[in-house]
Amino acid sequence: MSKLWGGRFTKKTDQLVEEYTASITFDKELAEEDVQGSLAHVAMLGKCGILPAEDVETITDGLHRVLGKIRRGELEFSVSDEDIHMNIEKALIEDVGPVGGKLHTGRSRNDQVATDMHLYLRKRVVGFVGLLGKLQEALIGQAKANAETILPGYTHLQRAQPILFSHHMMAYVAMFGRDIERLQDSYKRINVLPLGAGALAGTTFPIDRHFTAGQLGFDRVYENSLDAVSDRDFILEFLSNASMIMMHLSRLCEELVLWSSTEFAFVELDDAFCTGSSIMPQKKNPDVAELVRGKTGRVYGNLMGLLTVLKSLPLAYNKDMQEDKEGMFDTVKTLDGALQLFAPMIATMKVNKDRMRQAVNQDFSNATDIADYLVNKGMPFRQAHEVIGKTVLYCIQQKKYLLDLSMAEFNEFSKLFGEDIYTVLQPEHVVNARNVYGGTASVQVAAAVERAEQQLEQTVAWFEEYAEKCK
Repeated sequence: MSKLWGGRFTKKTDQLVEEYTASITFDKELAEEDVQGSLAHVAMLGKCGILPAEDVETITDGLHRVLGKIRRGELEFSVSDEDIHMNIEKALIEDVGPVGGKLHTGRSRNDQVATDMHLYLRKRVVGFVGLLGKLQEALIGQAKANAETILPGYTHLQRAQPILFSHHMMAYVAMFGRDIERLQDSYKRINVLPLGAGALAGTTFPIDRHFTAGQLGFDRVYENSLDAVSDRDFILEFLSNASMIMMHLSRLCEELVLWSSTEFAFVELDDAFCTGSSIMPQKKNPDVAELVRGKTGRVYGNLMGLLTVLKSLPLAYNKDMQEDKEGMFDTVKTLDGALQLFAPMIATMKVNKDRMRQAVNQDFSNATDIADYLVNKGMPFRQAHEVIGKTVLYCIQQKKYLLDLSMAEFNEFSKLFGEDIYTVLQPEHVVNARNVYGGTASVQVAAAVERAEQQLEQTVAWFEEYAEKCK
């Protein structure tokens, strides 16, 4: 069969050109979305009287049969037919005859492919909101199970101040909460219909774009036909949001890798999410965390790749824009794999409370509280800072920790120290002294967990509502 666009040409396309320019090897991922858009389009053509009812019925029935073949894996895709649109149109014509060629009335592949990608991405974005909610649920579960567990908090990867492990988990709940908000906000820019923009200028047929939008569940249509076929902002926004999600996952991965090492031994990852060594039988490697950390780079690369492709492109459609899909598909697959694994990995993680407590007892992360103690006794903070610095230096030289010092030793540095200093230095006191909104005190973390659970309920409700819309 000759090319569906071949009327103007006198030569066959060079085989190498066919292979180089074809996108079917990757855009077949859009097969169901392409049929979905075509079903709405032909329904609109019938509603507007552009096609007779019998043609609409024939094409609709044929599209459903083609969709069945796609879902059963029976449709054979051909490079000679270039892309998913031409492959499906050819399959339709083979099924229903020449009437199938009427399907393309009033549209172009330019607005067709844009529609496919909007349909594809809105469904995936909703799915990612659901997966992030499950990850938040796992993190909240660890926070509640370890509500009173204390570990060192770090800055510069140096021990800074004691915090609750639950507080640390809730920090990631907050990060992923922002990721959810960004995805939800991006949905309104994804859920805009470009179909009807034609190649770039609209169409001479009396179509009803708003009817098509309603058929496909879009909230609105693009206002400008040039913008409709050339806009890839919605993909860039997704790639940017995905990059931030992967960055957050990567930060947590780094901590899981460190914490599961013998040097830290704060947590143990479940065997189901680790692998062994081919030569060292004692090894238990946190490969999932390491690989998610590593795959973050490819997601960043997909964002930078599309930004570069779109740089300086004139309006409207250009073949360069074919490069918008592979990075999007790869990011969807990469992010989906990471989030599918992460929630159960966190949920099954064992927390070594005793090891964390031992670490807190063998450091100087309670030093700031002594400075605050002296300030409350009337000493200026800068002077208190110097006094405690000298006290810590003395402890290091004597191979002691602050709680090991006698009252006489404390009084060598300041007469303001009293017996109550030993209470102030206890890790529980240090943690609970930070009783401010967002702080690490037990009461504040419990309140944060309660707020997060309420927000999670809203996230689940949003996911269920929009997942139903995207079916």
